[in-house]
Amino acid sequence: MKPVILVTGKNGQLGNELQQLAASFPFFMFIFTDRTSLDITDETAVNLFFQMKKIDYCINAAAYTAVDKAESEKEAALLVNQQAVANLSNACAHFGARLLHVSTDYVFDGTASEPYSEDHPVSPVNFYGETKLKGEMAALKYPLNVVVRTSWVYSKFGNNFVKTMLRLMGEKDSLNVVSDQVGSPTYAYDLAKALLSMIEVFVKDPTKAGGVYHYSNEGVISWYDFAVAIKEIAGKECNVSAIPTTAYPTPARRPAYSVLDKSKIIADFSLQIPAWRESLMQFFQ
Repeated sequence: MKPVILVTGKNGQLGNELQQLAASFPFFMFIFTDRTSLDITDETAVNLFFQMKKIDYCINAAAYTAVDKAESEKEAALLVNQQAVANLSNACAHFGARLLHVSTDYVFDGTASEPYSEDHPVSPVNFYGETKLKGEMAALKYPLNVVVRTSWVYSKFGNNFVKTMLRLMGEKDSLNVVSDQVGSPTYAYDLAKALLSMIEVFVKDPTKAGGVYHYSNEGVISWYDFAVAIKEIAGKECNVSAIPTTAYPTPARRPAYSVLDKSKIIADFSLQIPAWRESLMQFFQ
């Protein structure tokens, strides 16, 4: 029997990348869902689905990700980022499955000066970060479950910084981009591969403990650096200028420093993590 992997949020960046990768992992059986095929905010529906489909692993790629909107749409953000995670987590525990839940660098306050380890104290600076932290707590209620925190995700699917920059660079002669927020981009394709590699390890060793892990591409840059690299690789003429965060106010505060320490996931799962620029080049190819 092939292990059955349920992937929620199939229409998002990560969900789409996992669908593209599925053919490269023929020893797994994948079930991809969106809110119409499985409402993960409905506990009864989730339990029934797990019971019928005999799920072994669940990658929760569904999330409420509108950081600024979350400040005013608090109930909606909590429903998807906390309640839905609790439903999946409880179902995994009840039906003998393992949850891999994707979280965010926004659980940290961004005041650090060296990469955040998994056990660094959490302290979100916006409501989106709060909801993601509550989701983490729901997932980690059971020791086999895994939380993978990531940052600055982009892909050819959905809305993200790279696609926004490309669009704006096509429309404008000049752009201002924040230069005092630093972190590491994550190519969703790389993250998807990492999650499936983790499941391969769990299949070989079902007793292996879960816990919190960090994953992003290697290297540290600002949003301004990222925009300049996008401009260079895409061959755009647009002039990109650096501005401070204070010149670009948003409803939700952003952490100034979002660099994640990946040494634990590299050691535990023998992962090779590409450098951010290498992955950005791959995105363009």
